[in-house]
Amino acid sequence: MMSLNKRILLSATLVLLIFIVGIAVSLDRAFYDSARLGVKDHMLARLLMIMGDAEVDDSGKLYMPTNLLDTEFSRPDSTTYAYIIDHTNNIAWESTSAINKEIPPPRLLAKGVNEFNQIAINNQLSFFYGFGVAWTTESGNYPMTFSVITDTKLFDAQIEQYRESLWGWLSVMALLLLITQMVVLRWGLRPLRQVSTELADVESGQQDSVKGVYPSELKLLTDSINSLIEHERKQQKRYRNGLADLAHSLKTPLAILHGVSIKSEADINKVSKIKTIQEQIERMDNLIQYQLRRAATAGSSPGMRLISLLPIVERIVATVGKAYYDKHPTINIQIKDSIYLRIDEGDLMELLGNLVDNAFKWCNEKIDISAEYNKTSVIIQINDDGPGIQQDKISRILERGVRADQSIPGHGIGLAIVRDIIQVYDGDLIISQNKSTGASITVCLNNK
Repeated sequence: MMSLNKRILLSATLVLLIFIVGIAVSLDRAFYDSARLGVKDHMLARLLMIMGDAEVDDSGKLYMPTNLLDTEFSRPDSTTYAYIIDHTNNIAWESTSAINKEIPPPRLLAKGVNEFNQIAINNQLSFFYGFGVAWTTESGNYPMTFSVITDTKLFDAQIEQYRESLWGWLSVMALLLLITQMVVLRWGLRPLRQVSTELADVESGQQDSVKGVYPSELKLLTDSINSLIEHERKQQKRYRNGLADLAHSLKTPLAILHGVSIKSEADINKVSKIKTIQEQIERMDNLIQYQLRRAATAGSSPGMRLISLLPIVERIVATVGKAYYDKHPTINIQIKDSIYLRIDEGDLMELLGNLVDNAFKWCNEKIDISAEYNKTSVIIQINDDGPGIQQDKISRILERGVRADQSIPGHGIGLAIVRDIIQVYDGDLIISQNKSTGASITVCLNNK
């Protein structure tokens, strides 16, 4: 695909060329009309001078002096000539310059009517200007038409010279504008090139993030890129730590299995051996599930969409309720439709699934689930009427860095996964005793 710089430069060049051509056509047309009007005025002035020289007697006969005021009509080699048509529609007079010149067929114009156009004479274009008058004498009015003809050579040369000058200057202006445009584009797109360079450095490992100072239009982009880089870095770290913790956690059960396998039948009975193996296999399975879920936590990332909380809670309650078919607790859900969370749907399902599962597991008859906004956070609370959690066990569950093999049975892996998900989203988890009886789990998640 064409680069952004080339695309903008090409688009701007096309717009500039269209603009230049439009200006050139408009100026050329304006100059042409102006020059044509100038020719018309000039021919009218000459025609009026001829009318000033003309005299008509009472019988309508025309008299013209030998020496006209406009000497141009007295030269045989002149490119401008004139003639007069009388009331009989015949040529009553023609100038000396009209000798050997072709004169159009006589046409008498009405009084006050003028005609200006281009006509072809000997396959060459010429300007024609005719003006109709009614010459008044004592015996009556005699209609006449005064006509002037001049070739277009001077006019064409003037137009040609103007067009050469016009296109020459416009070409220079277009070139200067293109150069200026290239300089301005290069300066304007410099932040984008800098971002590209920094991203290449990040990809090659030369720097950790995009560190340049950028305009406000690009700052949101660079901040999002840095957030994405940090998110991926944390994700990789979670995978590495999860694998390291898993390897470390598996050492103990593997060592026990190894010890059991090398002991003789005399040292340990068969039932005890099978029990020990089953216990360690179950322990290893729990460890693997915990570490995989912990590593798979998506975490907050740029552009993450908002998720409506109520449908997720209702779906989880319906699913978990089927697993505890022998229990029929009263479920009281107090969550408004307008509450949304900026969180990965899989993480939210894992988090709420474990909390609702624990509530079903330990409740007697009632479970309360509520949520509300608190400034930029969403507070989710799940209460049950079960036996609750002892205070010393609560503090141990909330310790950071507690691995799955150190978790408390019944609340260990599930709550440990919940704790890790909340930590990834920079949230808080509070476990306390309910006011009457049972456990109260409060989750605070940032919603910015």
